Amino acid sequence: MPATSPAGLSRRGFLAASGGLSVAALLGLNGCGNSSTGSKGAPDTLTLLLPGDAPTGWDAVLAKVNEKLKQDLGFTIAPQFIAWSNYQQQSLLKFTAGDTFDTALQARWLNMIQLVASKSLVPVGDLIGKYPNLSKSLAPELLEQNKWKGKLYGIPQVNSAARFHHFTVRQDLADKLGIGEITAFDQLEKFWYDVKQKQKITPVGISSNMPKLLVAFAPVGWLNQHDWENPHVSVQTFSGGSFPFYLAQDGKTTGSAKPIPFWEAPGVVDALRRVRKYYLDGIINKDALNVDSSTIGAQFESGRIASRWAMTDGLSSQSLAPLRKAVPSAQIANVVPIRGGKNAKPNQTFQADNFVVLNVKGQSNERALQLEDWVSIKENHDLISYGVEGKDWKPVGTDKFEQLSQYGFPGYALCWRQTLEKKIKDITPTEEAWFDWAQDYDNFTVDPYASFVPDVTPVKRQDSQVSAAMTQYGNPLWIGAVDVDKGLDALRKAVDKAGLADLHAELEKQANAYLKGE
Repeated sequence: MPATSPAGLSRRGFLAASGGLSVAALLGLNGCGNSSTGSKGAPDTLTLLLPGDAPTGWDAVLAKVNEKLKQDLGFTIAPQFIAWSNYQQQSLLKFTAGDTFDTALQARWLNMIQLVASKSLVPVGDLIGKYPNLSKSLAPELLEQNKWKGKLYGIPQVNSAARFHHFTVRQDLADKLGIGEITAFDQLEKFWYDVKQKQKITPVGISSNMPKLLVAFAPVGWLNQHDWENPHVSVQTFSGGSFPFYLAQDGKTTGSAKPIPFWEAPGVVDALRRVRKYYLDGIINKDALNVDSSTIGAQFESGRIASRWAMTDGLSSQSLAPLRKAVPSAQIANVVPIRGGKNAKPNQTFQADNFVVLNVKGQSNERALQLEDWVSIKENHDLISYGVEGKDWKPVGTDKFEQLSQYGFPGYALCWRQTLEKKIKDITPTEEAWFDWAQDYDNFTVDPYASFVPDVTPVKRQDSQVSAAMTQYGNPLWIGAVDVDKGLDALRKAVDKAGLADLHAELEKQANAYLKGE
């Protein structure tokens, strides 16, 4: 699959040649595109970095979007789609090479911590209030919890109060195997082994984006049974690919974060041994370190995988229609095998998983924010999110829509707004129930380190070296591709040599300062 949409490239030259008329003055907006934000004028076309492949039908939707954008704001957009397998590396390279793209999807699990440290991102906290449609679509709690040391470095993209990862499973297979509704991790594991033995398909699909969240992740490692039964852990890293430390849950009482390496946390080594067993038993796909998330999604929708990763974002049910083309009797369910179910109140930082960030070297930070304001208007949001009404979708009631085409835009990279998002008409009962649960802040425990984001600057060299060691020795360990004892021993030696002690000391210093309100 192409790293960049051929359609996007072919349109870019045309769009760049077209004229533009700024209407910022007409809107009464105070421009932020000045020397302090890196603007170089008023470009006719903004360049956006988006993950994945261009959606089916993208050319027609982009033409409508640009026609309206040109009329409303005087400029157009030329998104560049970058394959998920390359997005983290290529987007970082574009920042470090000084490219003049305007916005990009970023996140702590991508490169955001490094980009903040290198001052590559425009702080937007003081700017959002100047854009009325944008500011009214973002909850005050959301903006507050996503500040890092008092600054907001991107526009949070959320469609719920909390993000909680879990499982989408083939419920028709669970019913066929006599398991029924799955509510506990033991049931889920039995389902996987029964699928392997009796259905002859891969029970769990894992992609190369996932190793770091399988075992040591907050508040639960995806395949860590201990965490599902005790969903109150705080995990911090200096960067997206770096080393996970667990922090003390009583830190606010004692004043000490007491970070420990992930292998010392309760349940982690047991989880590693469990995942290793899954790998050897064929429960996990053997190509997990190489296959991307799009491929895993396609395999699930073709009936070749029985369960995959899900988030409480209401999107899992989109797989049902394509799955039923391959398996007409298929049904899916969202499984959250957490002890206590919807009364568990697991930890949450309420930090967004995804941000639209503004490149300090972008062509116009002002127009980038105008675009974020424009997609916060329902009509515009629906056009780019769901496509052309009547052709790609039609409304169902007040809060749902029926998809008429294969169009699927990565809204989390540009235009997710909790108050504007629609549910798909065929959202499954289990997904709708968990999605509704995730809308309420009161269903969660505020993580004691909710807005703590470590500053990598003092240990940048060590973090880079440790991150490289984690990629080489950690990823195979996470997915069970190596013996646990030998893999852990090799990883310990590698991260010790790379500077783990320095990371540990610096994290403890910063976390303790955070607890003291410094």
